[in-house]
Amino acid sequence: MQAAIELEHLKFGWKPGETLLDIDKLRVDRGERVFLQGASGSGKSTLLNLIGGVLEPDAGGVHLLDITLRALSKTQRDSFRANHIGFVFQMFNLLPYLSVLENVTLPCRFSHGRKDKAVLRDGTVEESACRLLDHLELGHDELLRRPVTDLSMGQQQRVAVARALIGSPEIVIADEPTSALDVNNRDRFIELLLHECELQESTLMFVSHDPGLHDHFDRVIDLHHLNQNGSKL
Repeated sequence: MQAAIELEHLKFGWKPGETLLDIDKLRVDRGERVFLQGASGSGKSTLLNLIGGVLEPDAGGVHLLDITLRALSKTQRDSFRANHIGFVFQMFNLLPYLSVLENVTLPCRFSHGRKDKAVLRDGTVEESACRLLDHLELGHDELLRRPVTDLSMGQQQRVAVARALIGSPEIVIADEPTSALDVNNRDRFIELLLHECELQESTLMFVSHDPGLHDHFDRVIDLHHLNQNGSKL
């Protein structure tokens, strides 16, 4: 099995002389669905930003799909992220001045690779977006052209998932996207996300402090254990 994500001897701190993250090794295989748990302030979101190439480590390496991020320039990292990583943010980060359909297709405006994969699979980028939205129970014609601000919280979360998945990115990163949902809506949302990742053969790194989600994932990693002990998982 090939690795999607590999970390080696990674260290990061926000201030000189301080270390927030000290991770000896971590490997996530392609297609694996991983739940990363940890308390608030433990560095979960920071780790995601390091994996996504938004931040650079103070030491060590981040390797995604056999590419070493530190070997890339900032522009190259931005391009790599746009082409290969889909993000589901805690606050969704949808653009309020765009419609549902425009929000979902947005990644294909920045990534020729994801645009080409969407077109190859569904004929057009718009049809690919509609397929995803339909699977996520948002495929009604009247919803597609509405501004995302007209949608409920749960609907906005599903739009964010469709945006992350369009163009079949190899890696999907979700940063506590269920924190505002009740248990029933939370579980339904997780099932939809996992189903879409499985269909697209995407690796999923899902971050939360909610242990009630463990059973949905292939593997659970505790950041406190990983960070403090540097264990090889």
